[in-house]
Amino acid sequence: MKKEDTIIRNAELDLDKALNVVPLRNVITLPKIVAPIMIGRRQSIEAVEDALAKHQRIVCLPQKYDNDMMDYYPDAKNLHRVGTYCSILQVFRLPDGNLRILVEGIKCVLVDKLTKTKDGFYRAKVHEMEYEKSDDLELQAEIRAIKKLFAEYIKIDGNIPKEVLKPLEEIAKPSDFFYYVLANIASEVDKKINILKISNINQALSQLLRLLHKELEIMKLEKKIDVNVNHKLNKLQREYYLREQLKEIESELGISEDKDSEVEELESELWDLNLSEQVKKIVANELQKLKRIPSAAQEYTVIYNYLDWIRSLPWDDDITENFDLAKAQKDLDANHYGLAKVKDVILEYVAVLKFVQENRGKILCFVGAPGVGKTSLGKAIAAALGKKFARLSLGGVRDEAEIRGHRRTYVGAVPGVIINSIKKAGTMNPVIMMDEIDKLASDFRGDPASALLEVLDPEQNNTFRDHYLDFDYDLSKVTFITTANTLSSIPSPLLDRMEIVQLPGYTMFEKVNIAKEHLIRRQIETFKTAGKVEIAFSDEIISYIVKNYTQEVGVRLLEKQIEKIYRKVIRETIQNKKKKVKLKLTKKLVEKYLGVSKVVPPKIEKKDVVGVVTGLAWTMVGGETLKIEISKFPGTGKIKLTGNLGDIMKESAQAAYTFARVNQKKYKLDKDFYKNTDLHLHIPEGAVPKDGPSAGVTMATAIVSVLSGRKVRASIAMTGEISLKGEVMAIGGLAEKLVAAGQAEIKKVLIPKDNLPHLQEIPAEIKDGLEIVPVETIDQVLSEALV
Repeated sequence: MKKEDTIIRNAELDLDKALNVVPLRNVITLPKIVAPIMIGRRQSIEAVEDALAKHQRIVCLPQKYDNDMMDYYPDAKNLHRVGTYCSILQVFRLPDGNLRILVEGIKCVLVDKLTKTKDGFYRAKVHEMEYEKSDDLELQAEIRAIKKLFAEYIKIDGNIPKEVLKPLEEIAKPSDFFYYVLANIASEVDKKINILKISNINQALSQLLRLLHKELEIMKLEKKIDVNVNHKLNKLQREYYLREQLKEIESELGISEDKDSEVEELESELWDLNLSEQVKKIVANELQKLKRIPSAAQEYTVIYNYLDWIRSLPWDDDITENFDLAKAQKDLDANHYGLAKVKDVILEYVAVLKFVQENRGKILCFVGAPGVGKTSLGKAIAAALGKKFARLSLGGVRDEAEIRGHRRTYVGAVPGVIINSIKKAGTMNPVIMMDEIDKLASDFRGDPASALLEVLDPEQNNTFRDHYLDFDYDLSKVTFITTANTLSSIPSPLLDRMEIVQLPGYTMFEKVNIAKEHLIRRQIETFKTAGKVEIAFSDEIISYIVKNYTQEVGVRLLEKQIEKIYRKVIRETIQNKKKKVKLKLTKKLVEKYLGVSKVVPPKIEKKDVVGVVTGLAWTMVGGETLKIEISKFPGTGKIKLTGNLGDIMKESAQAAYTFARVNQKKYKLDKDFYKNTDLHLHIPEGAVPKDGPSAGVTMATAIVSVLSGRKVRASIAMTGEISLKGEVMAIGGLAEKLVAAGQAEIKKVLIPKDNLPHLQEIPAEIKDGLEIVPVETIDQVLSEALV
């Protein structure tokens, strides 16, 4: 007869109050056993910290293996109800905030009630499990059998020291013997918990004996696999030892077929591609490696990903035959107002590409301020050619590997943005637009601009080599288009490979028409307001919004202001519970929806003044007027420059001062002004950085004016670089500067004569109302500007 154990309460342990619970993953603690535990979850850390502040006692409850979210703090249903009452011996606080604690199991306990605290961890009311002493012969026989099997287990395992057997002879209580052996067997937690739940010690030891038998059989099978592998080895095969061992394990587990089918599918798809001979050799070599390597190996993933990239790339031409030049013209006119000369360049470019059926022409580079339609023109070219369109931004790219890719020796290596764009487009002849090519940077990681030289050169890009792919890939069929805000930061070799297409700023007339024909219609389609919310924008109101709420040569900010008005009106419509609204915008309503005017109009002198000259400057958002002021006072011949000026502008001021000093007789200046007169040149809006050479003639005019006492005509603005000989040299951004002059109601503009060819390309709407005077020397400038 087997004697049933009874559960009794131990009076020496205080379990009247609930104890903090620490859930354990893949591990179990047992009485009389000292074990380390890693504590990483926030709730478990809170539970340990709270226990340390009180009695240093916790209850360790194992998690169930059916919990799918092991990394998260478990629900109560995913905790076993049998665990161990433990004492915390030591606590180690790790740098990452986690804890490593050393605990000693005291008693095995059963959970009566489990509650969750406001801090998120559990507390449990428990009672202890204690087995009655027994001298039953069956019990003694089971203990002897377990000792024998446990000794064999340790001998075969090889990882457990033989000294573990010594305490077995000294353990008197059957329950302690049971806990000790169970703790030293490498088996699943759920199996140990199932044995631990048995309240009868004889039955518990019987189940432990069965578990030992099973673990021994598994270990013997592992040894058999190892022996089988060793028999296959010879001198030439020794390096493949680990691989063969893994193959045997995979064979036992039945997972080798999945790998084989995966590789076969990849191989079949690769050989169906139109690969070059060079790539075929690489693919054959890599496939051979892949078949030899077990799927669990890291190298398997690296090779598979590499071949998968080759599989995902397009290898056949995708030539579009349907092309209608008239339709392309119609689409450009429908989606882009004005820009007549730009459209002509695009249509010529597209016609040539279709005529010769290959990309041997220049790479187009659209240059202009933000919001003038550079990116949308690239999409229009793709639509006209019937090709796929892909866009990538180069702004802030510093690493050459982002263009050419990373070599496969690096962890996480991938191809560069060029190959990635080809993959996304899914064709060998897409239109790829590279935005912000002027924003490329370089540092110790390489020069991305240099990496683009091969990409954008039609004579070289048919053998483009990405570092990750490490073979030649043909980019000659790709139509590359680039955009930039300025040309000054683009390296000359890269600039030489591109055909520059300047996009001038829009005039007021053009902005009004763009708003009426495109921007307002786009908001109606976006917000679906047709028939529900009708807002009437007059030409006068659009002009008012442009002048008072935008400060740009493009229309991006104008569209945002129109969108804001629609949002405000839609909100009012919903709040007032109206089904239909018709609204005619007035200046008062515009101020209601957009607030007070955000733009401070340029302050241009209304009267002729000594030492105050209006210049014209180019900025990232278009042209601006530049007011230059200069004062003189007794001193020692110094010139002070303020207004947040850059080095180039400071040098222009020095050149203008030297010119005045050399020509002091010619302009009747005080011959000793460089000895007894100080000058202070200032450009307002000191918080805004200013730089560039085009303010040279403006500064020279201001210096001569203040030293001679002659007034400057208030109705004149000027731009141009000055030389020490008094020559006026060409500048950039002429169209944007003329737009700024027109907005400031300037009557006459002085420009360098060398810019006359550029003047012919500027739309008539920009030049209307302006008297544009070309000048070659500073004498001509002073003759026009000084009273």
